[in-house]
Amino acid sequence: MKPLKTEVAFTTPWFDLLAKTMKPDEAPYYSLRMADYIAVVAITEEHRVLAVRQYRPAVERYTIELPAGMVDAGEAPDAAAQRELREETGCEAGGFELLGPMLPDTGRLGNRIWTCVATGVRPVEGRAPESDIEVLSYSPSELARAIADGEFNHALHVAVLMIAVVRGKLRLED
Repeated sequence: MKPLKTEVAFTTPWFDLLAKTMKPDEAPYYSLRMADYIAVVAITEEHRVLAVRQYRPAVERYTIELPAGMVDAGEAPDAAAQRELREETGCEAGGFELLGPMLPDTGRLGNRIWTCVATGVRPVEGRAPESDIEVLSYSPSELARAIADGEFNHALHVAVLMIAVVRGKLRLED
């Protein structure tokens, strides 16, 4: 089923609010159009998983999540993953594997979140993480505990970790 009409009701630098008319004489259905995201499961040479702690205005607090960000226009998801890993952690990886996309919220969002696993992750000499970002590292079992305890509670990033687990790229135990 396709909308009868789609209009941009509001626009920002980060998203467009779309008004989709599905049936004649009905109010429009609203959704957001935005760029795809990438989230990186970054595994160091010591088999630790990197995470970042940063302030998120939407929830008005610091969160712990995977290195992640938007895929720029014309950028491939794996290139975005490499860029975000460098920007947010100051690290690079020996290998990258793109595990594919998921739909983050089919009721409101029209974009995708891509899962990428980076291995052999190590600091880049002379490269620092973005300002206001603290880089953390977890053993797999520490990460599992952080999820269970609600310390690491970014739902999309828990889903990204689960994709890595079910694809055999990560075990959440030491």
